Amino acid sequence: LEEIPPMPVHDTGNILKQGYLEKRSREHSFFGSEWQKRWCVLNKRTFFYYANEKSKQPKGTFSIEHYSARLASHLRKDSRKKCCFELVCPGKRTYEFTAPSPAEAEDWVEQIQFLLKDLSSLTIPCDEEEEEMEEKEEEELYNDVDSSNSLNTSHNTLTPEQPNPEREGDDIYEVLPGEPPKSQ
Repeated sequence: LEEIPPMPVHDTGNILKQGYLEKRSREHSFFGSEWQKRWCVLNKRTFFYYANEKSKQPKGTFSIEHYSARLASHLRKDSRKKCCFELVCPGKRTYEFTAPSPAEAEDWVEQIQFLLKDLSSLTIPCDEEEEEMEEKEEEELYNDVDSSNSLNTSHNTLTPEQPNPEREGDDIYEVLPGEPPKSQ
């Protein structure tokens, strides 16, 4: 089992989403299951839940890898049933939450699904526009290299009339006028 070190809210790393949710407790009371208000924080790999946003110790943490997130209106029978979602992983505990609004529940599910998709792939998803911009930049980079080579190639070529000092024997040093030749 993966051990996640407890962290105060402000030390949880790159926070992707945070806010108050009601979390269904594992223990069921005589009146049914209890919903408790928790400050929830989602970072790149971990879901933390705290008593409130100033808490030093989380009430619980779990790695969201291999979980799936989905809206779950069956969790409540009252007017807030469209605000519910759950995190499910085969063989692990299911976490059930109620958001302040249906739109907020959808946003939590979308953020978690996006993160799970990112964790399951080797590449980071990006918008098509970003990809097109990167391709254009690469083309321009190669075009610059090609155009500079085609314009400035004349100084690199040797004509047959010019001797190539590197090929006239083993001595690669040029003898300057007024200097005695070096002995070998």
